[in-house]
Amino acid sequence: MAAGTRDADAGPGPANTDHRHPPDLTFHIQAESAGRRLDVFLSQQYPDLSRSHFKRLIEDRQIWLNRQPTKPGYELKAGDSVAVWLPMVTAQQQLVPQAIPLHILYEDDDLLAVNKAPGMVVHPGAGHADGTLVHALLAHCSKLAIQGSPLRPGIVHRLDQGTSGVLVVAKSELAYLSLIRQFKAHTITKEYLALVYGRVGELRGEITTLMDRHPKDRKKMAVVEVRGREAISRWQVEKRWEELSLLRVQIETGRTHQIRVHLSHLHHPVVGDSVYGGGKRRAKTLRTAALQPLLAAAERQMLHAWRLALDHPVTHQRLHFEAPLPQDFAGLLTAIHQLTADG
Repeated sequence: MAAGTRDADAGPGPANTDHRHPPDLTFHIQAESAGRRLDVFLSQQYPDLSRSHFKRLIEDRQIWLNRQPTKPGYELKAGDSVAVWLPMVTAQQQLVPQAIPLHILYEDDDLLAVNKAPGMVVHPGAGHADGTLVHALLAHCSKLAIQGSPLRPGIVHRLDQGTSGVLVVAKSELAYLSLIRQFKAHTITKEYLALVYGRVGELRGEITTLMDRHPKDRKKMAVVEVRGREAISRWQVEKRWEELSLLRVQIETGRTHQIRVHLSHLHHPVVGDSVYGGGKRRAKTLRTAALQPLLAAAERQMLHAWRLALDHPVTHQRLHFEAPLPQDFAGLLTAIHQLTADG
């Protein structure tokens, strides 16, 4: 079996590849490989790439069998010829590294943990063509895992633009697959700090709901009664004042805006979160007049991914990362201490 060779007689390529050049990889199937599924066979040749990765390429007509499109479940036969055209990155998808400062918490050959600054977008998207964490990572790292979207190399989870704190990035394909599995199995623990309105009565608690898109505002999420996805958050009081509370929040699931929606649902919206009831209007309702301008000045939600723990994808050692509070959050807490008496 020959792998990684160019075959000038491979015939025309798939419709979404440049068929003027030969395939990037060719495989000539020998008897010992007969009977295997095509996607399984390819993932065995490249262990760092998953079966689902090759399945997508086959479905996108970028892998052909005997000069014809095929299906991921095709069972190989001796003498088959497999041609692979690797995905082409369009001009719109080409990412230019940008030397943006990063706060690195941990790094080795397989993964990297950063303390994401508030206001930084994790990856390119609508309205954010550059200046993202991904652009900064590309300037810092010689490689990032290539699975997933071309605009999101290495990204296995995300934080909202206004949320700061620990975010882990996959540098190798092995790390990418391991981290995805750990997130799905809920073995990665994530703990946040959230400054919320109101004095939370119980010292700890748990909220389990269904969550889905808001029925009227599709940019928001909401607690729903039916047809949503389960969301589980656990909270514990770190400190309480008369009209505010600092909570530690652990999430078992990772739904979009989960903590912000859950705390708002509990009538304790996150300070600075104008989307879910914690904006300037809420600040003006405080009885302590000195706190009103202080909290109204918060330019983002006071939510920080404080701690994260996971199993290293190679050594399997349990790793623990902790991100110090950014200046705006820490400064706000100091000002609250100075203006209020402990409850």
